[in-house]
This record gives sequence, C-alpha cells and structure tokens, in this order.
Amino acid sequence: MAKLVYSAITSLDGYVADADGNIDWSVPDPEVFEVINDLERDVDTVLYGRRMYETMVYWERFQRSDDVPSYVQDFAGHWRAQTKIVYSTTLEDASSTKTFIEHAFIPETVRQMKQTSEHDLSIGGAHLASQAIEARLVDEMHLFVVPVTVGSGTPANPGEFRTTLELLDVNRYESGIVHLHYRFDN
Repeated sequence: MAKLVYSAITSLDGYVADADGNIDWSVPDPEVFEVINDLERDVDTVLYGRRMYETMVYWERFQRSDDVPSYVQDFAGHWRAQTKIVYSTTLEDASSTKTFIEHAFIPETVRQMKQTSEHDLSIGGAHLASQAIEARLVDEMHLFVVPVTVGSGTPANPGEFRTTLELLDVNRYESGIVHLHYRFDN
C-alpha cells in the first residue's frame, strides 16, 4: 500500500505562511531543494488544497533557461508530470495539465487511492493536510524548519486533532534549516 506523505516548509514557530499570507521567507536553499526533489521523485499523485495549488501552479508556466539551476528545472519537470488533485469548493477549472478538481475531501476515496497506487502520494496545503491527518490517512510528515519566526499566520497543522508521531530522522543544513522526518502512529 502506498503512503500519504505531508511535507511543509515551516517557520520556527510553526507557520507555513505569515499573517499576510507571505511565504517569501520559506524559499529553500539549493541543498534543501535537492532533498525536496528526492522526496517528490517517487510521488506520482499530489493532493492539494486550493491555496497551495494556486501557489504551486507557477511551475506549470515555469520557463527553462540556461541560467536556472538544474535542481529547479528538475522540480518543474517532475511537478508537471505529476497528477494533481485539487480540493476546492470554489475552483471550477484547473490552470495546469494532469489536474482534477474535487469539491469535497472524501477520506474513503483517498484511502482507496493509497491502496491502489504503485507510488506514494503527497499532500500539500495545511488545511487539507489537517483533514487527512484527522482521518488518519497521513503516514509520514517532513517538516523543513526555517530559522525565522513570523509571529502568526497559517499553522503547519491547523487542526485540533492530537497526534502521536515517531521521529525517524533529523538533518541540519548549512542554511540553518532543519529537516524533521516523522511517522504517524495511525
């Protein structure tokens, strides 16, 4: 059975975006970008909340050029190749290929995807991820903690559901970003 993996870049105080929705502080350095590429390499399907999808659709329009690092070009190519399922009550049309809109998050449908997929799935967007966590669908979490505090905003897990996790790995990068890899006790 495939795993559902939640990855997020978060501030030291636990936010994925500040109170104004800014994420400019969360741009990964080249070393972390490569780690994220490695995590996404085996993922064929990504589940997105609307806001995260609207942020990520940038990669659909991304233009390759000689002055863009290869790790950025690799990410863009892989993102375009992935199937994207966007959960939104307001979005009617997708702005990217291989993208499907779902108007309701139905845990049983995701459970079936996990059972039938040959590759792991990932989930992006804090609010959608918290719904999947509450439904006990998320198997692993990768948090990339940036050494900045933003004071308030969107928490990495805005749900109120208590979870217990097992720490699998910790990596520290030259930029000061720390990668925490956890497994959920579902």
